[in-house]
Amino acid sequence: TRDYVRKTGFKAVVIGLSGGIDSSLVAAVAVAAIGRESVHGVFMPSEFSSDESCEDATALARNLGIKMLSIPIHQPFNAYLNTMRGVFAHTKQDVTEENLQARTRGNILMALSNKFGWLVLTTGNKSEMSTGYATLYGDMAGGLAVISDVPKTMVFQLARWINTKREIIPVSTIEKPPSAELKPGQKDQDTLPPYDVLDEILRLYVEENLSARDIIAHGFDEKTVRWVQRRVDIN
Repeated sequence: TRDYVRKTGFKAVVIGLSGGIDSSLVAAVAVAAIGRESVHGVFMPSEFSSDESCEDATALARNLGIKMLSIPIHQPFNAYLNTMRGVFAHTKQDVTEENLQARTRGNILMALSNKFGWLVLTTGNKSEMSTGYATLYGDMAGGLAVISDVPKTMVFQLARWINTKREIIPVSTIEKPPSAELKPGQKDQDTLPPYDVLDEILRLYVEENLSARDIIAHGFDEKTVRWVQRRVDIN
């Protein structure tokens, strides 16, 4: 991260802080790489953001000693919905509205990047990016994907390691079920297999280059293996 930031000529970075473990880890890496004075966090709450997420993001910024902006996305998101109301008439809310929120946040981060010369660090991990559990032009937008080759299970390990000497990443961030918070009651595991299962299938398929049949022979559920295989292939 330090090498990339220096070579591209940026003096500072900006990160969308959700109160989740991925963005918390990226922020901790950024501070270690280029110093806290050069790292800017942005909390962008929606109607689906929990109070706990705000508390966790605020605690992380305080623990790291970085400044955190709070820019709610309610107004721009509702403006998008109003703009599309005629076209979307008689349709049900679905992933479209979820992605609009992520893209609103991406627009805000890129606006800050353009205005102040801050490099946007994206926060998606390998488990999400490999299976397409991310939003194109939303949380995928930015200049450097810091943990895109780090599986979610390793994200948890790294977070706990960072906290070895003192609590930097709030314990509540590490312990709560991961969620994109783009709709009521959303949890990652509603869409994805358990991360310990998903990450091992990804390792065997992507890194060991095993076939789906070989992975199933390792004892994994065939339906799950086929789902992961297809998601990786199309993404």
